[in-house]
Amino acid sequence: MLRSPSRFVRSWLTAAAVGSLLVGCGSSSEEPANGKAKPAAKTEVTVEPIKASTELTDTNGVKISLKKEPERIVCLFALCDDILTELGIVPTATNSTLLAHPDFLGEEKAKGVDIIPGGFIAPEVEAILSHKPDLVIGLGDTHGKLAPALKGATTFWAMQPETWQDSVGYLRDTAALTGRTAQGVKAERAFRAKLAEAEKTPSGKTALIVYGSDENFGVATPEGDVAASLFPKIADYPWKSRGVEGSYSLEEILAKDVDVLFVETLSFGDAEGKLSEKLTGNPLWGKIPAVKNGDVHEVNSEVWAKGRGTRSLGIVLDEATAALR
Repeated sequence: MLRSPSRFVRSWLTAAAVGSLLVGCGSSSEEPANGKAKPAAKTEVTVEPIKASTELTDTNGVKISLKKEPERIVCLFALCDDILTELGIVPTATNSTLLAHPDFLGEEKAKGVDIIPGGFIAPEVEAILSHKPDLVIGLGDTHGKLAPALKGATTFWAMQPETWQDSVGYLRDTAALTGRTAQGVKAERAFRAKLAEAEKTPSGKTALIVYGSDENFGVATPEGDVAASLFPKIADYPWKSRGVEGSYSLEEILAKDVDVLFVETLSFGDAEGKLSEKLTGNPLWGKIPAVKNGDVHEVNSEVWAKGRGTRSLGIVLDEATAALR
């Protein structure tokens, strides 16, 4: 049986180009007796106005205070790039490649955004500060350690998204801080409308999102993976977190009769090849209905695993609903 990664490891796996540590993610200790997840609540499409403010308590209770609306923003993870794109802002620098996606800035325009050296795990503080940022946005459980080094020179904002509702909250918070309130409301409304439309006709098929670089793959669960948090609304998604020590065996996955598989291949160093191709040598993998029926979909991990914002999640919804028809 495969061991489950912690939330920090999941954050690491979705962005770091370091050694292979992928392991199986888990299911909850409590599931309905019939094995089916309870129907998710309908998505509210009404969007509350956003009020501009340079001081607020964010969606996870973190207090942010700025002297003025930030103009120079450095992104240390892709949710920041996603949010800024939705608000019509180009980051001063980033260490994500999400902006190169055609539904963001595209390759040519993305080349104009400086890349922070040091990688996702250890972005260089001197390089960050060289851009004279008004605001630096990072992933809390990965970049929180940078806060002391940045203190006094800039404001560091640690985000910790786990569900799509968290991502919407951070969009609203950033819109308030930057004064892009109309853009924030528009982006939230568009996403909510898309999700509400998708959940009107949920698929009866059982879906599964797996991620990794080799046969030691992980299962994305709705409690800690933003893209996976959408799936209970659009399909049968019986995968729940068991916590750090929880795990799924391939036998358990087989027992769920998965109809549609979504695969996020994560790159580590010189590792090459698609995860779905690497798993073909495993006889248990080949018995999964989705694999036998050719319903395995390799997806863009920059969007599915790392993006986490409303623009990325809109792409996830489009691709997932098309595959689940």
